[in-house]
Amino acid sequence: MEYKKHSALSLFRAFVFAMITVGAVAVASAQDKVDPSGTWTWSNPGRGDRPATTNTLVLKYSGSALTGTVTSPKRGGGTASVDIADGKLAGSEISFNVIREFGGNSVTIAYSGTVTADTITGNTTMERDGEKHSRKWVAKKSAASAQ
Repeated sequence: MEYKKHSALSLFRAFVFAMITVGAVAVASAQDKVDPSGTWTWSNPGRGDRPATTNTLVLKYSGSALTGTVTSPKRGGGTASVDIADGKLAGSEISFNVIREFGGNSVTIAYSGTVTADTITGNTTMERDGEKHSRKWVAKKSAASAQ
């Protein structure tokens, strides 16, 4: 009889522990998910004696879809806007591609990084002349879109 009581109590304790663990994991997972929606900006250093360029990224995250547009300066003046492709958000990890056209050639720039409430930190990679190039990327969320 004592054995059955002890066994039932152990089973109950295991069940309570499992429920607490599942709840803690669910809360942690919900806290890890950051909504990257908003306007982000970052600068790229200029080549040679050219000034740095400022880029703007407008992101929208809805359900499981990450969409957006990157706007950057064009050579000779003006700006160019390109929709992002393959946008993904997994927890706080973000990735997307930007496909640019230069003189009839298509160049894909892969962006990846970690997003917080006000910063995206990561790398961009692209291939030029058969060589892979990587650059650090740190974008800040604009104050207006952070609210």
